[in-house]
Amino acid sequence: MILLQSPSRFLLQILQDRVLSGDKGVDIDCHTVEFDDARYHIQFSMRNSKVTVLSVALPLPPPEAILYDGLPLGAIEAIKAAYGPVVQILDPPKDGFDLTMKINLTKLPPDKEQRNDVLTQIASVREVVLGAPLKLLLKHLASKTVAPNVDKLVALVHHPNESFFIAPQADKITVVYPMRFQDSIDIVLATSFLQEFVEAKRTAALNNAPSFVFPRHVEGKKLDTTVWSLLTFHAYVSYHVKCSEGFMHTRMRRRVESLIQALDRAKSDAEKLLNGGSFKKLTPPQSLKNDGNSRH
Repeated sequence: MILLQSPSRFLLQILQDRVLSGDKGVDIDCHTVEFDDARYHIQFSMRNSKVTVLSVALPLPPPEAILYDGLPLGAIEAIKAAYGPVVQILDPPKDGFDLTMKINLTKLPPDKEQRNDVLTQIASVREVVLGAPLKLLLKHLASKTVAPNVDKLVALVHHPNESFFIAPQADKITVVYPMRFQDSIDIVLATSFLQEFVEAKRTAALNNAPSFVFPRHVEGKKLDTTVWSLLTFHAYVSYHVKCSEGFMHTRMRRRVESLIQALDRAKSDAEKLLNGGSFKKLTPPQSLKNDGNSRH
């Protein structure tokens, strides 16, 4: 099984190249789209070589999802906490985007490792923004409390026009994923894939793994891992469904190709016989000849 990575490799590569190039870079104006329809627009001009502008468009929210100024609950606070003085939020964002940030490269740490950590965090802006309300709920779970002024069922965006739902309690959190697939083959594969999850939980190795999120799952560094895993579960299933479908298509094509080759060989042999080939008369074994003579 392949787990999706939090930082956008596209954004991280551009940011690292921008820092390394110093004053010798070139103007950049790039767009990209990642899974679940998260869109990025990153811009840089040599006229202001110490500033990079990054705009983010989140998946289209469904009606049940509650947003604040176009962003999930706690997103602004999460951005400020994650990036500090390196990032400034521009208001309003650029047309067609939900968030625009100005990245001040002069505010990056001088230490190479620390600088790379900050750039990786910026490239993980999708997790920071979309995971903000989820992280808020899970932090309260770690302290075995429920966040104030929160509904009994919270809808969080994770896919265009689709939500997953969180039912927070003091001692556990229940997560509900509506899995919708348009293609009938995808439905069959996804059903089989999810059934494997159910069967795997019953194995001795997993020791009947729980279907809920408990405080032990969000302790310390486990918090970020749990947030990202819950946030991308739909994409995780979709990815493996498409991989399975592609694998089966490859096997089917190879099987058809082998059958065609067998038919071509048979056709070639038949043509040789028709174009001057001869049939060899089969003679019966000696034992059969003797047996026939004895009967006379």
